[in-house]
Amino acid sequence: MISPSRSEATPDGAASGQDPRHDAVRDMEGAFSLLFTQLRRSYAEAAEGVSPGLLPGTFKVFTVIDQIGPVSASTLAERLNTDKGGISRAVTELEGLGLIERELDPDDARIRLISVTPLGSERLQTVRFPFVDRLEQATNGWSLESMERLSGLVRALASTIIRPREDDAAPDDPR
Repeated sequence: MISPSRSEATPDGAASGQDPRHDAVRDMEGAFSLLFTQLRRSYAEAAEGVSPGLLPGTFKVFTVIDQIGPVSASTLAERLNTDKGGISRAVTELEGLGLIERELDPDDARIRLISVTPLGSERLQTVRFPFVDRLEQATNGWSLESMERLSGLVRALASTIIRPREDDAAPDDPR
């Protein structure tokens, strides 16, 4: 199917070109869709590189543990917006592979904190290098200011999308 040109009507009935902000949002959505497809592919490759048969969702749990650990299963479930059962299965699998470990929380013996093992860190470094290398190549001609601005804008957008505002106050303007 051929996509409509920018001057044709959009599926919601609005004529493209009459509302530049609407067109820009639709264009962003398309760009994010392409980016997410590429990221899903990269996550699947990285998961397979860490351990054959490792699912991308389990790999995501692993990377979040690496980013914010030591961390409780409850915090992981909240951070990933998923149920504790899924987290428990992922943690059990990762622990069985020797990639993470669980230890009692020194402040609350009812809680077990999850952290990445040295083997897990080594495996993550191995699979992250090709992705980071490709990202560095893709942004080779970009200024440091542009890269920092993009990071800030993406974080601001993600935090606004993930956590809808509870009041009418405008979010911090990242521009």
